[in-house]
Amino acid sequence: MGDRFFPNVMPDFIAESTTETQEQEVSTAAHDSLTKLLSLPYHSLSERFKRTALDLKETILLETWGMTGQRVQDFTLYCGTLGTAFFLFKAYLITNNKNDLALCAQIVKACDSASFHSRGVTFLCGRAGVCALGAVVAKHAGDEQLLNDYLAQFREIKLPRDLPDELLYGRAGFLWACSFINKHIGAGTIPSTYTGAVVNEIIKNGRALAKRGRCPLMFEWYGEKYWGAAHGLAGIMHVLMDMDLKPDEVEDVKGTLRYMINNHFPSGNYLVSEGDRNRDVLVHWCHGAPGVALTLVKAAKVFGDEEFLKAAADAAELVWNRGLLKRVGICHGISGNAYVFLSLYQLTGNLEFLYRAKAFSCFLLDRAYKLIAEGEMHGGDNPYSLFEGTGGMAYLFLDLIDPSQAKFPAYDL
Repeated sequence: MGDRFFPNVMPDFIAESTTETQEQEVSTAAHDSLTKLLSLPYHSLSERFKRTALDLKETILLETWGMTGQRVQDFTLYCGTLGTAFFLFKAYLITNNKNDLALCAQIVKACDSASFHSRGVTFLCGRAGVCALGAVVAKHAGDEQLLNDYLAQFREIKLPRDLPDELLYGRAGFLWACSFINKHIGAGTIPSTYTGAVVNEIIKNGRALAKRGRCPLMFEWYGEKYWGAAHGLAGIMHVLMDMDLKPDEVEDVKGTLRYMINNHFPSGNYLVSEGDRNRDVLVHWCHGAPGVALTLVKAAKVFGDEEFLKAAADAAELVWNRGLLKRVGICHGISGNAYVFLSLYQLTGNLEFLYRAKAFSCFLLDRAYKLIAEGEMHGGDNPYSLFEGTGGMAYLFLDLIDPSQAKFPAYDL
């Protein structure tokens, strides 16, 4: 198990210096560069995050767009070129650099062509992500004709009958794209009458598989009843909380989350799949406590239930102890795990959660490239992508500029 993560020997809390004199004293007295970063006043640290993110942007663009001859092999947001566009859109929102928006639109257009015959229907791994992001970017660019074109294409997406219900490839992933459009273009752009049929199908399938078991809803993906954010309960519940649910459906969502809380590992981690109590090893967004914690934070916010907040904080403790992974990315790396603390900080205002997010991020800022070069850390099978590689790390650094507004990409709205 220990070979999956670095021992977290960072102090539970380091106070920031408040003046330039103190900052100079810290730089002189601190034992290592990581401690120096953690001691910086936040305004100084956020500038470092911003500079590093914008430098990484140029590298990511070169590797995923420039050196490919602007050809799209993998159009998806998860590991492909659309992830670069999504990162550019984030950079535009932070810096208001119109060049980022224009290049983002160009990349989305290329992804549109590459995805035209795709059967994928989700935001992360399908055509819905291309059309949804394209529409939102067109709105920001003031191109109403292009906005309407992307929305028309989005409405033409047909969901196959054999579609799973999960987030990465299934119905929940399509619904997330609908919520993304409604948030950025306007409530009701994709009406609840349109999404309602999809919600009904998910609830019907979840209840049928649960068959009056202890968990109100249950789902399968390739024969496994997953619990995590990417393929299982956590991701589906996360999306359902943004939908118009009937009172009994709300109770099913709450009951499903309570079932997970009551049946997690003694360590505080969460099962990969139903009944599998032998794999207390994965501490990822996709499988394990981090993705579940983000969903529990959302449940605490939506339902105002202290039980969900306490469970999220307990899961975050596990992430602090075992979540300093030997991978850099968003899906199954340190970058994604940092968002657990950011989400709790936003909900509670507790500065200890902000410190923990900062600590994971500073670990990356200080050591990621050195550890990757030395073979001690995995840079990702797709090393510049949003969900597996340094694209996710760069996205996190942009979010650290204003942590009160940070959102896990393509998961938190």
